[in-house]
Amino acid sequence: MNKTDVNKDPATQRESLTELLGQLASNSAAMVHYEIELVIQRIREKVRALRGGVLTVAIGAVIGFAAFISLCAALIIGLSSYMAPVIAALITGVALALIGTVIVLIGYGQLKKAITKT
Repeated sequence: MNKTDVNKDPATQRESLTELLGQLASNSAAMVHYEIELVIQRIREKVRALRGGVLTVAIGAVIGFAAFISLCAALIIGLSSYMAPVIAALITGVALALIGTVIVLIGYGQLKKAITKT
């Protein structure tokens, strides 16, 4: 019997095909599992890297806000030399409210454009 006769046996071919398909399914499932683990690991690494940056930005924002409040107080104290302290505080508050409103409206317009584009 030569090799071609052994390979032509239908029962053997079905058995080997079944085994190959089983191995393919098993290997495919393992590959998907490893790919998912790799993606999760990459996400964890990015989160760790971002955590430090976000914390630094937050601390900087808090310190910047404290500085802004101090500058507002200095402005009110400086204006108090020329007018009543209550009027100085009102002028400073109104000016900041107007600036804040303009910034919010600009941001709202940008968000509206971004939402309508998608």
